[in-house]
Amino acid sequence: MDEVLRKFELTPIWSGALVLLLALLVGCSAETVSNTDVAQTDGSEADVILTNARVYTLSWDEPSLSGEISREAPLDERGWRPDAEAVVIEDGIIRFVGSSSDAMKLSGESTRVIDLDGATVLPGLVDSHTHIFGLGALLDKVNLIDVPDAATAVELVRRRAESTPKGEWIIGRGWDEGAWANNYPDKRELSEAVPDHPVLLRGRHGFAVWVNEKALEVAGVSASSVVPVGGEMQLDENGMPSGLFMNRAVTMFDLVLPVPTRATLRRHARLGLEQMAKDGYTAIHDAGLDSMQMLTLEAMEAEGELPIRVFAMLSLRDEPLIRRWLKKGPDRDSDSMLVTRTVKAYYDGALGSRGARLLADYSDMAGHRGVSGGNYGFDEALNAEAMRAGFQIAIHAIGDAGNREAIDILEAVFLEYPETIANRHRIEHAQVLADSDIPRLRKYDMIASMEPPHAMEDKAWAEERLGSTRILGAYAWRTLREAGARLTFNSDNPGSDHSIFYGLHSAITRQDADLLPEGGWYPEQRMTVDEAIRAYTLWSAHASFREDQTGLIEVGQWADITAMDIDPFALAGDSPEEILRGKIVLTMVDGRVVFERY
Repeated sequence: MDEVLRKFELTPIWSGALVLLLALLVGCSAETVSNTDVAQTDGSEADVILTNARVYTLSWDEPSLSGEISREAPLDERGWRPDAEAVVIEDGIIRFVGSSSDAMKLSGESTRVIDLDGATVLPGLVDSHTHIFGLGALLDKVNLIDVPDAATAVELVRRRAESTPKGEWIIGRGWDEGAWANNYPDKRELSEAVPDHPVLLRGRHGFAVWVNEKALEVAGVSASSVVPVGGEMQLDENGMPSGLFMNRAVTMFDLVLPVPTRATLRRHARLGLEQMAKDGYTAIHDAGLDSMQMLTLEAMEAEGELPIRVFAMLSLRDEPLIRRWLKKGPDRDSDSMLVTRTVKAYYDGALGSRGARLLADYSDMAGHRGVSGGNYGFDEALNAEAMRAGFQIAIHAIGDAGNREAIDILEAVFLEYPETIANRHRIEHAQVLADSDIPRLRKYDMIASMEPPHAMEDKAWAEERLGSTRILGAYAWRTLREAGARLTFNSDNPGSDHSIFYGLHSAITRQDADLLPEGGWYPEQRMTVDEAIRAYTLWSAHASFREDQTGLIEVGQWADITAMDIDPFALAGDSPEEILRGKIVLTMVDGRVVFERY
């Protein structure tokens, strides 16, 4: 400050006045002053003003790897508090963040002012691993999510059959192949209740299929049918197909199922994306799109029909699609509604259906270690080509052997082509890891893409599969953070409920929706509320190369914003169960309101 005074060569009286003025300016919020200046300089009026809100910008430093909150965070002995109350938006960009009174100075005749009545505003939520067509199909078909038993599922199918012409397929999804693993259903009850329709019911995570006798007949599946490598067709006491197909065997019906028309695919995409918008998400990463699904999304983008942003992951199993993209390379822009720069690969099966590849036998099935690699449809050579072409690779890996081998495969390419390390490769699920493999994620700047709901849904049987020692490396969010690995959180819908309130509660408490177990399941792996929210916002933005455009509420960032009727920061300490009661009140993408509850 002395240097400033000398520059202007002021008298002592004026020097004192200037000192006082500068002190006052420094004492003001630097962000608010600069934001106001930015908003006012171009002379234009705001498009939208969000006011009377509890805004958490996330602009403070992120927590330490052990979860210690930054000293700059808006937190004191009384708890968390919002660091702004209004956001001004123009041309899809945030132009001001600060007080409601200052924000209203930037309104004009055409400005839409939205009084959020105390709702909490966060950077736009991102679900970084979804299957949007599957969600849309679930909304369009028999929904078996949270169905407790086979009898209930059969009754739902029977009711659907009453309004479905005889001979048409009835498709459903959502029964829990993990929870039902020791008491799997068979075709008998389903066949008796619905004899005139072929029925196919996919498991919650897509690694099991349950069919009736009519479906077996239409598909021509018998005891002598060839089962794909890495699959299992269960047989009954008579040596005939029981109606249950596991892991890669689920593909045995693909050729006989009715091929979705373009109109059907478009309807499913629209249903799924609109539902995500209603539930507060401004972007999704779709994990494993095939050729027809990509054509559908490309057409929707061209016609302006995508309500939220889609970060596309191409399925490695669709070689023609991959070859088409290898010729042109990954998208390099970030601001299109549809961006494609990732390839999704499946390396092993699911833990619940005992398909995840383990280093040692399953604790509840001696001699069995799951399936992986080429036996699970993984094309290592094509994967390496995609890496060399500049694509981010996202490998589905569940078991400790599956994760180790997936990292080995990526590492082999890194050693030969070091420049490929920069593409932020991902391990989808990273569900069970050996201690020695965890540091390798940080070494190669890999992202662990994980689902807090999976831990809460799997806890009833996961330790039976893994044993008391191996379970310590499962769903180990804190262990991964402490090792310096990057995280992103998501739902893997429709396999799990994508509700942000369910996801945050799972991450913060390690308890399910019934608040069990008391104290949390392996509570040492819990996330702080600051970390959990970042894992669905800024960290997910980083996973799609967008951390410079979104993930914070700051001037110059995209106006991708989520508002909800509860304050998860305030509730996380003393009343985390109240987070489960939250509702989304507004979702905004690129400055456009795509959902509002008002």
